[in-house]
Amino acid sequence: MAEMTKKEFLELLNEFSKKTLDPKFEQIDSRFVGFREDVVHQFHIISEDLISKVQLVAEGVATLNEKLDRHIDENRKEHNEIMAAIKFSYAELDRRITTLETEMEDLKRRMDKIERRSVS
Repeated sequence: MAEMTKKEFLELLNEFSKKTLDPKFEQIDSRFVGFREDVVHQFHIISEDLISKVQLVAEGVATLNEKLDRHIDENRKEHNEIMAAIKFSYAELDRRITTLETEMEDLKRRMDKIERRSVS
């Protein structure tokens, strides 16, 4: 068997690569291109679905926030009405107690007068 030179070996390797390896790598490359396109397509579908779900959640939060604001406003109004009623009640109670205290003092003075007359 004759020895092959480096140049001959490289030419043989190059020819083998062009005839055998290159077509196989091209097939593999084309399969990967298709796979990559499928992955990108699936990613777009999933991301669009995710974006729409996030938008739904954001709308739900906004709606809930509006309801909560209305509820807080209603509670604030009710609280103010209750506080006004309590102030009115306290004012009325204060007036009645003051009247009772005045009448009690008047009764004490009268009793003192009566007692002084009966002692003398």
